[in-house]
Parts: sequence; C-alpha cells; structure tokens
Amino acid sequence: MYDKTVRRRRAVLGLLVASSLILLTIYFGESSASGGLHSVQRGVLQAVSPIEDGASRVLKPFSDLFGWVGDTLDAKGEVKSLRSERDQLRAQAVAGAAAERENAQLKTLLDFNEQAGMQGTGPVVARVIGRDPSLWYTQVTINKGTSDGVRQDQPVVADGVLVGRVSDAASGTSVVTLLSDHTTNVGAQVARSGVQGVITVEAGRPNDLVLEYTKASDVVTPGQKVVTSGTLSRVSRYASPYPPYIPIGTVTSVDNPGTDSQQVHVKPFANLNRLEIVEVLTKSPNANRPRPGATP
Repeated sequence: MYDKTVRRRRAVLGLLVASSLILLTIYFGESSASGGLHSVQRGVLQAVSPIEDGASRVLKPFSDLFGWVGDTLDAKGEVKSLRSERDQLRAQAVAGAAAERENAQLKTLLDFNEQAGMQGTGPVVARVIGRDPSLWYTQVTINKGTSDGVRQDQPVVADGVLVGRVSDAASGTSVVTLLSDHTTNVGAQVARSGVQGVITVEAGRPNDLVLEYTKASDVVTPGQKVVTSGTLSRVSRYASPYPPYIPIGTVTSVDNPGTDSQQVHVKPFANLNRLEIVEVLTKSPNANRPRPGATP
C-alpha cells in the first residue's frame, strides 16, 4: 500500500514538472504579446489587480503602524546609544581635567623641591582621602603612613607652601593637622628683614595666622612674605620639625606696632579647604636648621 502511494505521488510530481516545462516553452515561444498564454496572464492580472489594490489600501494603516513602531524602536535604541556615548565622553573629559589638575600640582611640588633644595628631605607624595567634618576644618587624612616612612611631627607642604604637620601616623594612612589648628606653633621669619617669631592661630579665627613674640624694634609691614625659620624660638639649640624657608603666608596687618605686644597677622598661602595632593617631608637635613650664610 505504501509503495503504491509513493509511486502515485512521484507520477503526479513528474506530470506537473512536464506540464510546467511545456507551458514555459509555449509562453516564451509565442512571437508576440497577443499569444494565448500572454492573454491569459493579462486576464489574471486584470482580475487580481483590483483585489491587490483593495487589500493594499486596507492593510496600509497596519503597515504604517508597524513601520512607525519599528522606526520608534530604532530611534530609541539610537538615543540610548548616543546617551551612553555622551556619558562616556563626559566621564573622559572629567577624568582628563582631574588628571591635568593633579599633574599641575605634582609639577609644582617637583619645582618646589628643586628650587628650595628639598630633595634631601625625603619628600613623600600623598593624596588627601579624608577631611575634618568640624566647623574649623583643621585636619585631613592622607593615604601614606609609617610603611612609607611617614612619622609624627613631620612637616607637610602643598603647592610648595606649608600646610601643617603629621599629628598621627598608622601603617597606610596618616592624620595631618593643618596650620588652621589652635595647636599650631611654627618658628617663622619675615623673608626680607629676617624678623623672627612664632606662627600661631588667632583665637576663633582659624584662617588668620599670627606672628607673635616679635620685638618692639622689629618693623613689619603688610605685603611682606613670611617663611619658616628652622627654629622653634630665638634659642637656636631647639631644632624645628620644619625646614627653613618654606613659604607660609603674607602679612596683612600689624596690631600695636612698635611695642613688645605687637601682633603680625598673616594670611596663609595655602587654601586649606581644597587640599588634594600634599607632600610629607620625612627627613631633616642639618636638623632642619638654616645653613650658615643661607638666606631665604
């Protein structure tokens, strides 16, 4: 039974193939478009054409709808891709600006080390990773510690100016107490005249440094620069944790000039609220005392 069915199907297939070949031969063999098969083709087309036109009109709204949906999805995908590209470019621009600023800070530190002869102080570059949440903003945390040679009471500079000292050091981090802290005591001098004193902080005004313990005969005027002296007091046997001649700030005013109680107000060079890259001076050449004959 199965074999008869297969043979029958094969015979029908062969008959259809043969009929197709015969029709194609006759169609292409007609000498003109007025031939019988061509006429049949035209008749079929004329009969079907109105149906195709009607179906096309009926289906056109659906076709337009599907096209609109497809275009909308494509547009949304393109917008998403453009937004992602925009975000990537923005992130790259921000990272580039931050890297440029950091490179400028590092260059300033390197220039300061060369000009001030600080190579012998064992400078360790560190990044600020934490800030004091208190109102006075007197401490920051850096990402270098004892494993990097950082120890307590070592001076800290940024952009070539003094910003504070290490007050606590752990293995991988350290706390830096800034010049704005009330515990500040830095041996200092006026760069041009050599007038010496000790930098402290004005009570209740952490951004106002004061050069105290000057003499009545010491003449100090606004605009003069103040640097570290390399000593804690006039008694030179006391070594300072701060190397000499590191810039501190500029004189802004003088209270009670010409008296033993005169106070010299100093505005620090450093913007202590925006520290990012700092440098810890881990060594003390010449016990941080000025070399004989050296001038600021």
